[in-house]
Amino acid sequence: MQQLLSCPNKSLDLSTSQVMGILNVTPDSFSDGGKFIQLDNALKQVEQMLEDGVSIIDIGGESTRPGAANVSETDELTRVIPVLKAIKQRFDVLVSIDTSKAVVMSTAIEQGADIINDVRALQNDDCLGILAQTNVPVCLMHMQGLPRTMQQQPSYNNIIEDIKLFFQQRIDACEQAGIKRQRLILDVGFGFGKTLAQNYQLLAELSQFQCFNLPLLSGTSRKSMIGDLLNQQAERRLAGSLTTAIIAAQQGAQILRVHDVKETVDALKVLQATMQSSLLSEEK
Repeated sequence: MQQLLSCPNKSLDLSTSQVMGILNVTPDSFSDGGKFIQLDNALKQVEQMLEDGVSIIDIGGESTRPGAANVSETDELTRVIPVLKAIKQRFDVLVSIDTSKAVVMSTAIEQGADIINDVRALQNDDCLGILAQTNVPVCLMHMQGLPRTMQQQPSYNNIIEDIKLFFQQRIDACEQAGIKRQRLILDVGFGFGKTLAQNYQLLAELSQFQCFNLPLLSGTSRKSMIGDLLNQQAERRLAGSLTTAIIAAQQGAQILRVHDVKETVDALKVLQATMQSSLLSEEK
């Protein structure tokens, strides 16, 4: 697996799993919608996440929860760019922008965004061209359908092989556009056009996607795959979020996208100490 992710101004060590902290500057995200719309609140949250051990801040200006409404380019720019600029001025941290719009990608990169995180895997107009003109890494996520409709009877011939085929097609499209393979990150898209059973099959078999030799990002934090299984509301899904994060890390996920940074960092420390102890025992 790729051990280093090169961003324009610094690199991210992926020899151990890193934590990406979610910062939604939206009024309607499923878990924390409205909490960080105000700039001061957003910056306080970033400062807390940095204290807690975060490696990447992922700013989102458009909710992609099931049934979410579309957001205009203007509204999304108004939400994310001031926060991005303020973070880059105040903190030394990698910042990812969660967007599927070429204009937002371009503007964010101009303002210092280190990573683009796209649930549409650069399939929207002009996105490939915009990224080809930069050296910014991009996360390609799999989604069946669109947020408004993706949970209406999703179906696959073979979910693992179908997503592998999708990734290969998007990798090929990126390379043909001039985006180097080593800039790519893959995300299977937990909850994006998958049933409960399909989500847990993906989690159990996440290691199969190591065949691409690209960093894997896993985002299960507080999602309905946890809530539906445990019958818990979003704010009571910490135990499930931590469990799925650790399973994902064991399956090879090098970036974990989470709401609960400190708890995830602590859980990863326990996992890493256990794995190091196991390696030492094997060497004796």
